[in-house]
Amino acid sequence: MVTSNPWVTRESAAVEPVHPTTIEHAHVAQNVTVRPQPGAVAVPQQGLPVRTAAGARWWWLGCHGGAGVTSLAGAVPGGTDAGRYWPVPASGPVQRVVLVARTHASGLEAAQLAARQWASGVLPGVDLLGLVVVADAPGRLPGPLRDLLRLVEGGVPRTWSVPWEDSWRLSAPSADSVSRPVGRMARDLLSLTNPGVSR
Repeated sequence: MVTSNPWVTRESAAVEPVHPTTIEHAHVAQNVTVRPQPGAVAVPQQGLPVRTAAGARWWWLGCHGGAGVTSLAGAVPGGTDAGRYWPVPASGPVQRVVLVARTHASGLEAAQLAARQWASGVLPGVDLLGLVVVADAPGRLPGPLRDLLRLVEGGVPRTWSVPWEDSWRLSAPSADSVSRPVGRMARDLLSLTNPGVSR
């Protein structure tokens, strides 16, 4: 049985493809949804608050408390913690945002809500680069969480998966010693936020 993706409308399936990058499928999923879909996605009643901001190469936006923003900011230089607010520009260039969530059920549900908020078109000047899902425990995700993650992935342009990092429990993450998936994600983000690269 074919199930329709509630994030994707017939119109959105026809938009131009995502600009190719060096992203590898093993650690990131590139999805159909590449821009907001006002009218096709209802504005959620609750969502993350909004404030005007500027000056970051990209913003890490934690979808919930304990998402892993502090760890990612230490491991991947270049981004700035958005402080759990959507950074909307007062004027000037768009603000690039990367959502961050843990892979437990409440984390993925928070990411889904944030993705719906963006997709509804109520965040002018926000360029959502994608979602980073940070493992909440070692090992494979249980089936129900894998299914939920696949659903959430359909609502964002791309998804990076960061595996359980045992070393992050012992000391603050550093760009000098990161796992391969984190290193690849860092290169992807630097490429996506290069001013000379159009997407």
